Amino acid sequence: MTGSSPQATDKAATLTWLRRISGDIATVTIKRLEDTLPWYADMPPARRSAVGLVAQAGITSFIQWYEDPTSTPWIAADIFAAAPRELLRSVSLQQTLQLIRVTVEVTEERVAGRDTDLREAILLYSRDVAFASADVYARAAEARGLWDARLEALVVDSILTGEADEELPSRIAALGWHGHGEVSVVVGTTPPQFDVDLVRRTARRLSVDVLIGVQGSRLVLVVGRARIAGKEAEEDELSFGEIAERLEPSFGPGYVVIGPPVAALVDAGQSARAALAGFAVARAWRSAPRPVEADDLLPERALAGDVLAKQTLIERIFRPLQAHSPDLVTTLWSYLDNGRSLEATARELFVHPNTVRYRLKRVSEVIGWDATGPREALILQTALILGSIGSTEAARRRPTARRR
Repeated sequence: MTGSSPQATDKAATLTWLRRISGDIATVTIKRLEDTLPWYADMPPARRSAVGLVAQAGITSFIQWYEDPTSTPWIAADIFAAAPRELLRSVSLQQTLQLIRVTVEVTEERVAGRDTDLREAILLYSRDVAFASADVYARAAEARGLWDARLEALVVDSILTGEADEELPSRIAALGWHGHGEVSVVVGTTPPQFDVDLVRRTARRLSVDVLIGVQGSRLVLVVGRARIAGKEAEEDELSFGEIAERLEPSFGPGYVVIGPPVAALVDAGQSARAALAGFAVARAWRSAPRPVEADDLLPERALAGDVLAKQTLIERIFRPLQAHSPDLVTTLWSYLDNGRSLEATARELFVHPNTVRYRLKRVSEVIGWDATGPREALILQTALILGSIGSTEAARRRPTARRR
């Protein structure tokens, strides 16, 4: 029978010695962590204890790995099994690497004077632990990214469908939404190669927050001003139209429609409905700009049966003009019916052309639309038609109500 080799005998003696001093190494490591790492000393006791368990597990795992490096090549990854899952969220990768460095320094100091093979094993093992740490944090970040993407898609879908529930604010907060100002929804087509990171970088440069929803061929961006609560808006703040122009290259070919701004993210469903309705009929306006405001597509939306567009035209155009002066409504009707001719309108109304000019100027001041432009003339004429239909129906209902 042959005896064991001197090398094996030395390794066995080293392993016995390592197991005997492992407790001392762990104690010194914890003390070193408290003295050299401020973030460790500021931790709550329970969390500090969990970090200490990671350090102890690392020392024990090294002894097992040193005994047989080939049996468990990735035993370093098991170090983090001793720590609670919350530790990954409270301790950064940088702090974990600092923890590894302190543990290795203490272990090297303790084994100084032993054979060089042991020191080389410590360096090799510390490298494996560092890579294992990066792998653990990468997998955690990937899982968190997938969860955030699913949650973001759920929030965007809730906004588009208008099915906002009590959980929507908490979901929005979980996504890290920083918007505290107005919100607008932008709808367009999804490009063949969509770069989500580019959209987010552009949004950060514009000082806005963004939620992204990819629904097949349709791309939806919920854009909010990333303004600190209580802080007044800056004078040079970009409009949503200007923001959409900067984000426009991220959309695919076709139309890009901007919904009207709303006060908060929980109200974004109103902006989304207008943007979706405008996106559905944008092709009806041959020279529509890109991007285009949903309110600039009010005539097309109204013809397509959009109730919101009909109400908007009546409430923003017909009723303000009617309440201000019936002469403005009459003049606008005549001007549009006569092909936007000042002279023909003046002859029909038995007034001077300058009177017509003055009344048209008043129309523009009251409602903000200029009847002398061809596109705005279409919007105004549609509003007059819808307002007249509504007035006729109301007049028909009133006698019936009196008879009852």
